[in-house]
Amino acid sequence: MTQSKPIWLHVCDVGAIPRLGTRVLAHPSGDIALFRSESDTVFALRDKCPHKGGALSQGIVHGEKVTCPLHAWNIDLTTGEACAPDVGCAERFAVRIDAGEVYVSLDEAIGTAASAATAAA
Repeated sequence: MTQSKPIWLHVCDVGAIPRLGTRVLAHPSGDIALFRSESDTVFALRDKCPHKGGALSQGIVHGEKVTCPLHAWNIDLTTGEACAPDVGCAERFAVRIDAGEVYVSLDEAIGTAASAATAAA
């Protein structure tokens, strides 16, 4: 059985995502939040906190974490995992930056051991 290549969806220019901010990609299976760190790393997570489903895109980005606006859970953008003592995981998607343009692979979510971020070159 051959593995298919991921299909990359062009989302926007990196500059369209504010530093320490977000941009939402509407998708039929649920919105995807794109986060940009201060170091220009872009991450993509399902826009749904694993706690009560709060919109992570409305949270505060700090370092490589986002704080959910509903109950202040901190979610690690690199893994999608809730920070201890909280437990849970937001679905992550592969991100690629090419010539300053952001692409997201929606083929499948990434497991927690894989890297979800690609630094802008």
